Amino acid sequence: MTALAPHIPVLLDEVVDALAIAPGERHVDATFGAGGYTRAMLAAGATVIAFDRDPDAIAEGRALVAESGDRLILVEAPFSALDHEIEARDLAPVDGVTMDIGVSSMQLDRADRGFSFQADGPLDMRMSQDGPTAADFVNTADEAEIADVLYLYGEERQSRRVARAIVAARPITRTAALAGVVRKALGHKPHDKKDPATRTFQAIRIHLNRELEELADGLAAAERVLKPGGRLAVVTFHSLEDRLVKRFLRIRSGAAPGGSRHLPQTQAAPAPSFERVGRAVRASDGEIERNPRARSATLRVARRTANAAWTGEAA
Repeated sequence: MTALAPHIPVLLDEVVDALAIAPGERHVDATFGAGGYTRAMLAAGATVIAFDRDPDAIAEGRALVAESGDRLILVEAPFSALDHEIEARDLAPVDGVTMDIGVSSMQLDRADRGFSFQADGPLDMRMSQDGPTAADFVNTADEAEIADVLYLYGEERQSRRVARAIVAARPITRTAALAGVVRKALGHKPHDKKDPATRTFQAIRIHLNRELEELADGLAAAERVLKPGGRLAVVTFHSLEDRLVKRFLRIRSGAAPGGSRHLPQTQAAPAPSFERVGRAVRASDGEIERNPRARSATLRVARRTANAAWTGEAA
């Protein structure tokens, strides 16, 4: 068994400050990963319910369960199901929910998981290690579907050209091979600042793991389990995630625009279920220097009101 990876999550101090944990509170770490946020919550005196759909993260976290006595409960499940899992254990409501969205450092650092092209590995990318792989997608999807995924989730402006190159190069089974196909299609030069394969890998990973759908469902699930005054802290790493979180909190706090004379509002919106706390927080220069991954991180915080959780559209 590999030891728990020593990764420190980004914006850790800012997240802990936002949660304002009091000893004895019950908090949810929706994205356990290597356990960085969970350790900080435990140190502050909280009982933690930690979720991860990656069986490796759960297996490697068992040592922390033993260390913490009965104050850590590990749940192998996607965070979109956190309300059902918490209610099934009779642990609702909770004082805080924290989400660190996207792929974890421990997943990126392991070539055999296939999330990164920094080292060659099998083209996998499955967070849950179950279901179709990235190789299955690039080798069976038609060109139009691949192009749509690259454009929507990778914001790749030349998605059709890349998709055409992928189809022509099939079968593709290794991360280095896919990265090479994308670079060739886009005319990548070794001195270019950003590797163009990054956008394709991001897009396929998000599509394969349904990451944006998971995020929308997870935010609504957090809304259902937080007690009045409970805190929600969400760290995102790219614009697609951040836009979704920002929109959710804007709508749920009652700040979304109403109808107009051209498109009148047909019914009153529910009472706000959240109030936003402060502005978006980004990493300091010092943290970015220590951890370049923090460069794109954004933290948004909200506090649950006493009003009922909304039903219908999650975000």
